[in-house]
Parts: sequence; structure tokens; C-alpha cells
Amino acid sequence: MGLGAGLGQGRREDCPSPVPPTPLTPPTPLFHSVPGPLLLLLVALCACARGLGPEPDQLFQPPPGWVSLGRVGPDESLSLTFALKQQNLQQLQKLVQDVSDPGSPRYGKYLTLEDVAALVRPSIFTLSTVHKWLQAAGAQDCQTVITEDFLTCQMTVQQAEQLLPGAEFHRFVGRLGGGRVVRSPRPYSLPGALAAHVDFVGGLHRFPRASSLQQRPGPKLDVEDSLGLHLGVTPSVIRERYNLTAQDVGSGSSNNSQACAQFLEQYFHDADLEEFMKLFGKSFPHKVSVSRVVGQQGHGRAGLEASLDVQYLMSAGANISTWVYSSPGRHEAQEPFLQWLLLLSNESSLPLVHTVSYGDDEDSLSTAYLNRVNAELMKAAARGLTLLFASGDSGAGCFSGPKGHTFRPSFPASSPYVTTVGGTSFQNPFKVTEEIVDYISGGGFSNVFPRPQYQDEAVSHFLGSSTHLPPSHYYNASGRAYPDVAALSDGYWVVSNHMPIPWVSGTSASTPVFGGLLSLVNEHRLLNGRPPLGFLNPRLYSMQGSGLFDVTRGCHMACLDDVVEGQGFCSKTGWDPVTGWGTPNYPALLKALLDP
Repeated sequence: MGLGAGLGQGRREDCPSPVPPTPLTPPTPLFHSVPGPLLLLLVALCACARGLGPEPDQLFQPPPGWVSLGRVGPDESLSLTFALKQQNLQQLQKLVQDVSDPGSPRYGKYLTLEDVAALVRPSIFTLSTVHKWLQAAGAQDCQTVITEDFLTCQMTVQQAEQLLPGAEFHRFVGRLGGGRVVRSPRPYSLPGALAAHVDFVGGLHRFPRASSLQQRPGPKLDVEDSLGLHLGVTPSVIRERYNLTAQDVGSGSSNNSQACAQFLEQYFHDADLEEFMKLFGKSFPHKVSVSRVVGQQGHGRAGLEASLDVQYLMSAGANISTWVYSSPGRHEAQEPFLQWLLLLSNESSLPLVHTVSYGDDEDSLSTAYLNRVNAELMKAAARGLTLLFASGDSGAGCFSGPKGHTFRPSFPASSPYVTTVGGTSFQNPFKVTEEIVDYISGGGFSNVFPRPQYQDEAVSHFLGSSTHLPPSHYYNASGRAYPDVAALSDGYWVVSNHMPIPWVSGTSASTPVFGGLLSLVNEHRLLNGRPPLGFLNPRLYSMQGSGLFDVTRGCHMACLDDVVEGQGFCSKTGWDPVTGWGTPNYPALLKALLDP
């Protein structure tokens, strides 16, 4: 389950202390640019001591739908993020286990951001070495975070290509409304002396992912038999299925809050939220506006996914203060998801529950990036934040390699430090009935992260008792298995750009619903003098399905070949890699999670 220990303290006697970094807000430069001779010296250093790139296994070519417009001019400005080597990650891992385990005397005694910073802050040697390197390159307006393990700097394309030999910056445009980004289709390297101090450089390779949210055709309904039926999932349908009453809302008297994050240049509109609550929120108290937007909220058309996230987080977690992280990337070279992680490392007071409908194929990301993002998620867990990620909408996924087909796990869904949410459908799409698997529900086994101890018993039981498993070479049975839980993901009503839109589907829907219900649980815990839930998984797996509706019917999709024939894993009694432990039965879930 663990990550390797961070870089230890370097020799201090040979290195002057670096200029003290300052938080991202307000922006304050770490140092001023150094022209001419020092830059030439740096180029010579890179030429004679060029090391290997930190991300040799990163997918360099743009994904389908992105087209290069050619090289970027040498004098254009770039914004690059340098992930500095952290310290004491094994100690942080142990602390996460202790504060998240109800059986531990440290349960609920979460770390502050300042505590985390003191633990993982890069060594003085690392800080000094990286600062000098960037200063010599002419980097300007470098900003850090409270934990001092990221630096975001401005520089020209020419400076960046000299700083990172091999990089070649192009401007790309997304054919399907993905906007414009600046990326390098070629691998970069670091000087040998820097390799031990930098995990990776953000803003070179990873492209924004397009939303997988779908508007499915609605099933046919016989009008003569429609009495008492519903025409799609709305807040009232969710509240009926998961047994919430009109009184199951936030009290407004606790220091409770929740958040969702947006990365796809998608924005919600206040008018859409207001209209949504007028149409679908009449039966329960609720808020009609977001409490805080962090980042840039655009003024163009509302995005369907952004609208869905906000509307269902605020209707499931009704009457609770809600934040929206809007992180499209302020510069074409920034990675929006990485910018969100930086925000988490730079705010001492954050919402307690975060829902994120973002994911990428594990195999498209470098090992260095995966491990570092996993460390960032571990930092959040140590602080008592509950992070929920959508499991994805591709079932088990499918990768076609030189040795044939294998399943394709998604990240961060496969991180052992998040709670991953799969998807279900009603057995009868027009009635509030028991749930079955939504065939798109993402799930499977990580090829990077080993199975964490907290889920060992549940996963071993699934693998040992299932009678129709796919062939073993399709998946890594020893990897972190996901999802952990599920909720309805099929047939939602959403208001976007003043229009009610039916039959919107995806785990982007189930994730904010489950997150909102956990916010209601936090409400009761806070009012009873308990700490917030924090990282849920160790407690969730110890409950063995208590408080959840077990989903035992259906399979999700996978490779369309002559071996598995489009079928991945199937649900069964107990935990499974399609719907996890199941969907929420709110009164029972509240009882299971209220104490201690």
C-alpha cells in the first residue's frame, strides 16, 4: 500500500539557505531572473550532465481529438509546475492509517496543513538546489505552496526548452471543444544533479480529458401504465430510494461544508442552480447559491457536467455550505487537475467532503506522476478530508497491447487514499425499485498500487468465491481494487443553460450524490462533538456493507473480443469491483458512521 520514503535531509554545510518561499496567494516572486552569463552556464551544465527524464513511461503523444497547430514561438510565456521531492512519506502513511482507523487511539486526530508541511517539506538541500537551478534559467514570478513541495514558475518557451532538454512546445487545439493547450510531444530530461530533487514537471505532457458524461435515450414508456411512475432521476427520487426525509438536511449551525471540482473549462450558472431547485427542490430545505467559488468561473455557456455536479451535491447534501473549485488552468501550459492539488496544499481551512468527476487511464500516466499524486491524496487524508472520485464510465476498460487485450484501470479511482464511487441503475427505469449494475460503472484492479490492507479480506473473498471471473491475465488481482461504493448513475435530470435536460448518465452523477450524503453524516458527527469522517475506506471496509444496499445483479462492460465478449466483472453478495459495497441506505449509514 505504501509509497517509498521521501528524500532525506541533504548536507546543509555546503548550501546556503534558500530564499524563504511564500504562498501562492498573494503572489510574491521567490527570486528575480538572472540574465546572460548564468543562463549560458546552465545550458553548458545541461549539455554535459544531461540526465534521464523523470517520466520515461509517460504517454507523450496527444490523445485522439487533439491536433497540433505547430511550434510555439520562443518568446511566448509558459507556466510550469515543478514537483519537488518530499520527505517522510512512510511516516505520513502510518499517520494516515492511525487517524483513519476507528480502532486506533489516534482516530480522528487529524493533522493540520502546517503539521503536514513540517513532515513532507523538501530538504533544505533540495530547496536550495532547485531554486538555484531555476534562478539561473531566468525563471520569474515563482510561487510555492504552504507545504513548499511545488513551485510554479513563469518563463519563455526558449528558456523552458533549454532548462528541460528534449522538450519541444507545440500548441494543440481540441476538436471537440477542449480548448487550447501548450504541450510537448517529446520527452524532457533533467540535469543529472537535479534528478534526485524533482519528481516531475507539470505542463508538458498530460492533456485535459474530455467528459464521459452521456445523455442516453430514455426508455419507452407506455402512457397508459405511467400512473405513479417517475420520468427520470431527480432529487426526490434519490431521497425516496435512499430513505431521506425532508428533515435530512444541513442544520446551518455547524462548521460543515462540501465541495466539487471542475477541470474541463466547464462552468455552472447560478441561474441554472436556482431553476433546478425551483423545479426539483420543493420538498426539502436547501440553499440556492454556492457559498464560494475558488478559481476562475467563466462566463460562457454552462457545462453539463459542471451543472450536474453542483446541482446534485447541493440537493443530496442539502442546506450545507458548498464550494466549487473551478480550475480550468489559467495558462495554456497548466494542468487543471494539478492546479487543484496545489490549492489543497495551500489552504489551511477546506471543505470536509470533496467530490471529483475526473479520471485518466492509469497506463497513460507516468509512474512518477502517479506516485506523486497518490502522495498528495495521502496528504489530504492525513488532514481528515474525504475525497470521492468517480470510478469512470468505461466498465473494466480495455487496453490493446502487443500481448493482446487487458482491462484498463482508471486513476485517481485506483488510488488507495480516495473513496471511489461506481454506478447503478433502477431495475425498472421508471420505478423506485432495487438497483442493478449500470453497465458503464468503472471498476477493476490497479496495475500500479498494491492492494491496501483495509480491503484485503473483502477482495480476497470476492476472488475466492466468484464463479465467473474473467481470465486472470486480464487484470492484476493483487492491485488496489475499486470502486468502494456506488449510487445511481443513470437517467438524471439536469438544468443547463436554462434548459431541463433528461437522461444524463455517468458516475459523474453518482459521486456528488454519495458525497452529499456523507456531508449529512458529517453534520450529525460535528453536532455530536465528533470529528469529521475523514478518509473513509478503513472504516467502510470494517463495516462490511453495513448501512448500504448490496447490489447483486449485473455486470459491467469490458473488451469486445472473443474471450470476454464485452463483459468484465459481475456483482455479487458483498463487495465486488463493479459497485463496491453497494449504495447508501441513509438512516442505516448514519447509524453505522455516527459513533465513534
